[in-house]
Amino acid sequence: MKSRQRLLAAGLLAAGAATVAVVVLAPRLGAPRTLTGYVEGESLHLAAPVAGTVREMAVVRGQEVTAGQTLFVVDPAQVRAAAEQAAAESAAADAQAEDVRKGQRPVELAALDAAVAAAEARARDARADLARVRPLADRGWYAPARLDAARAAADAADADATQARRRRDAAALAARPDQIRAADARVAQARAAVAGANARLADVAPKAPVRARVEEVFFQAGEWAPANQPILSLIPDDRIKVRFFVPETQRAAYRVGQQVRFTCDGCPAGLTATIDFVSPRPEFTPPVIYSRESRDRLVYLVEARPSPLPSGRLSPGQPVDVEPLT
Repeated sequence: MKSRQRLLAAGLLAAGAATVAVVVLAPRLGAPRTLTGYVEGESLHLAAPVAGTVREMAVVRGQEVTAGQTLFVVDPAQVRAAAEQAAAESAAADAQAEDVRKGQRPVELAALDAAVAAAEARARDARADLARVRPLADRGWYAPARLDAARAAADAADADATQARRRRDAAALAARPDQIRAADARVAQARAAVAGANARLADVAPKAPVRARVEEVFFQAGEWAPANQPILSLIPDDRIKVRFFVPETQRAAYRVGQQVRFTCDGCPAGLTATIDFVSPRPEFTPPVIYSRESRDRLVYLVEARPSPLPSGRLSPGQPVDVEPLT
């Protein structure tokens, strides 16, 4: 009886060891015929730098767009007003720079001479008033505050006269180089403001940077869009890639720059892709990988639109089979 139990236990252990060997070692006995993967698309989100109403939505979801095609327009009134203001300030700066180069005209010099004469007359009157108040304040007939006020008025009048003479002397000279440089700097600043305003005006009506497909439209015409909030997203053609997973034993065969062949359902034959990234870290096989047995059980949401579709276009999420490298 005991010998039978020992034989049964030994048989169970042998069967368990054989099962473990099959599960663990069988995948290592031969390389897979294909590597499963899928198509991945990196989205490009476009927004406006200012808040406003979406005046026009020129594309729809799923539409193919070309480089330079207008996508949407956000209310440009506010940005256009800023651009017009910048243009007016630039024109004023140009006129001022031109005027500086001409120097002062005779009429302006005469006005400055008259201003100097008036300032000097006020200074003489203030000094005369101070000379009258000082002895009376010393005798106690005026309060000290009256003397202080007269002294301050005389000092202020002298300062005004000095400033007027300086302005007259500077104007008597031709336009100085430092004044011309300052005027030119104001012109450059105004023109930079115009360029920035025009750039913001273009940002409220962005164009597609490259050929792409409209992935999603988040706002429709008539809706209010916050500043810097994505209004739509694109999937550019140059941001579509094939992602697949290689067994650890074959990882050394894959390097950046190599080409791989892959196939997908409904795709033309002879498709290739160039490797541009090989992960340096291992990971467990993700559950998103589709097997040939489970692919027929997948279902997809279908939205039909009566328009011609490009042939051979890869769609993000589409399963693919990649031929292993040796």
